Amino acid sequence: MARILLLSNGHGEDLSGALLAQELQQQGHRVQALPLVGLGSAYQKAGVPLLGRSHEFSTGGIGYTSLRGRLTEIFQGQVLYLLRRLTRLLRHRRRFDLILVVGDVIPVMAAWLSRRPVATYLVAYSSHYEGTLRLPWPCATLLKSRRFKAVYSRDQRTAEDLSRQLQRSVTFLGNPFMDSVLTADAPVPSSTQRIALLPGSRRPELEQNLQQLLLLIELMPSSPICSVDLALVSSLDDNSLQRLSHRSGWHLENSVLEREGARAINVRRGAFRAVLQHSDLVIGMAGTAIEQAVGLAKPVLQVPGQGPQFTAAFAEAQRRLLGPTVFCANGESGSREALEETAELAMALLDRARRDPGLQQQCREEAKWRLGEAGGGLRMAAAIDALLP
Repeated sequence: MARILLLSNGHGEDLSGALLAQELQQQGHRVQALPLVGLGSAYQKAGVPLLGRSHEFSTGGIGYTSLRGRLTEIFQGQVLYLLRRLTRLLRHRRRFDLILVVGDVIPVMAAWLSRRPVATYLVAYSSHYEGTLRLPWPCATLLKSRRFKAVYSRDQRTAEDLSRQLQRSVTFLGNPFMDSVLTADAPVPSSTQRIALLPGSRRPELEQNLQQLLLLIELMPSSPICSVDLALVSSLDDNSLQRLSHRSGWHLENSVLEREGARAINVRRGAFRAVLQHSDLVIGMAGTAIEQAVGLAKPVLQVPGQGPQFTAAFAEAQRRLLGPTVFCANGESGSREALEETAELAMALLDRARRDPGLQQQCREEAKWRLGEAGGGLRMAAAIDALLP
């Protein structure tokens, strides 16, 4: 069978790449991964071998979202690191029958330079942002090259738009990152509504986001008919969580965060899918996780933070990408006034989720239109397999 190298450049991209790699391994292909930023933890968890050792940077590869982030990446050596990754790719390129890109223009350029056959999943770009997608130079020119055997998009609108622009077939087959959450869990019998809190996964931004979410919960009226679940990554252990929450007046006891006068928060580790599936409202400060929530037909309330990722600008772009079932209160990020308005909006959305079937129907329609149906990873892997000799 074929030897395939995954090229990806971000945490969400690594997740999609790992899921695709697993499907390709099931078909008998030999797969390795070269994450261009980050540790490639998703590949390691999926049992996909990495091509060389990886390194984590504090920006998580999304420093381009701000001048501060760009400077941070330069000072931390991420540009030099990227060049070393490219050198490794060029040194080992002849070992692979196909390069599979998951991401944006950076891995597209790297794959083109390898002079190997390429398939591309453009998970980072969507025509939903502006109506007509403007790919950064030289992405469009490279994608027209004969080296690129197939191009897959993240939604149908983008597939139609890019097919016209590139004058070649661009296909939407679904999004592999949705497969991990669309698999049904057992229902949780409950008469209460549930709020899912998603503070993100990158440290130290995770800690900053969590402090904002704790303050938000304090501002929401305590109610026995609503419970709150915090989906937390393992990198923030109980000791770290205890110290962080204590500074905000909370304390951790038996996986529950408590504060006098505020509703308790259930801390859920390793239960991200269940937290999402059983929620009535998702309150988030994350990238891919918010996309997965929309794909599960959940109303989402954003809480923009200080970054480097989940800033007001990022949140606004995310609303354009994901549509009208993603909500955000007015006000300056992190201000008391914005959080108070967010708390009011959260209660209003919970009421709508309970009473308004129109909102539920709209969430289902947007989920299908913007993220697609389950099985995207399997369909894309089958299409990639068909490209191979």
